[in-house]
Amino acid sequence: MSLLAASATSTGEAVQFWILGTVAVLGALSTVLMKKAVHSALCLAATMIVLAVFYLANGAYFLGIVQIVVYTGAIMMLFLFVVMLVGVTAADSLKETLKGQRWLAALAALGFGILLISGIGQVGISQFNGLAAANSGGNVQGLAALIFTKYVFAFEITGALLITATVGAMLLTHRERTERASTQRELAEKRVRENTHVPPLPAPGVYARHNAVDIPGLLPDGTPSELTVNKTLRERGQIRDVSQEALDDLKALEQRSTERLGRDREEENAQ
Repeated sequence: MSLLAASATSTGEAVQFWILGTVAVLGALSTVLMKKAVHSALCLAATMIVLAVFYLANGAYFLGIVQIVVYTGAIMMLFLFVVMLVGVTAADSLKETLKGQRWLAALAALGFGILLISGIGQVGISQFNGLAAANSGGNVQGLAALIFTKYVFAFEITGALLITATVGAMLLTHRERTERASTQRELAEKRVRENTHVPPLPAPGVYARHNAVDIPGLLPDGTPSELTVNKTLRERGQIRDVSQEALDDLKALEQRSTERLGRDREEENAQ
């Protein structure tokens, strides 16, 4: 039976499946492994679009449109709002680090577009096995008939599992406070008793030229102190360089700006 199904698959379908399937798997893995939220959101969008193309190429037009409108549209908008809340700082440089990557990306996008057009066009050229009977009364009607008749039990169980998973996630993330919150005085006394960080942590930018939250403070020998910056910023790699070379460059830039402003004022006074 499997040999018969494999022989009924056209070469175009096989090429489309292996290429788009590889893209979908790589996009799913990149969604989890990427460190930046923007990159994860883009990889997730690519995976969702590939799934929609699979649905459309196999004649499931309703599922394909729902995949694009609901998941790629609505849910990706939610991720977009999350990215906006997280923020994209100057650490995410837009400078091209690899020569020719834009041309390679354009060629890849062109090939991907040709593959999508050929895959979707396959639907209009030929019919897949079993689709004529399933879509005889319409794709949406056939899908509804299968969901609410043959697969109604599995459909209800899936809905119950999703609701249970949502409630379980809410319960796991919610933590009811059962003890009284410690005051600042109590926390200070605890630090003294344990002899750990007896004084408060140093503020960002101490002995540096700026005191922004992403600039670590400097120790007396000029080396940056990791205690002065938030752990979250350090994990994201959003800490600005405050080495002596960077400070010298910043000082030189400010000096040039001051000299330029001084010349501009002299020219205005001369006029």
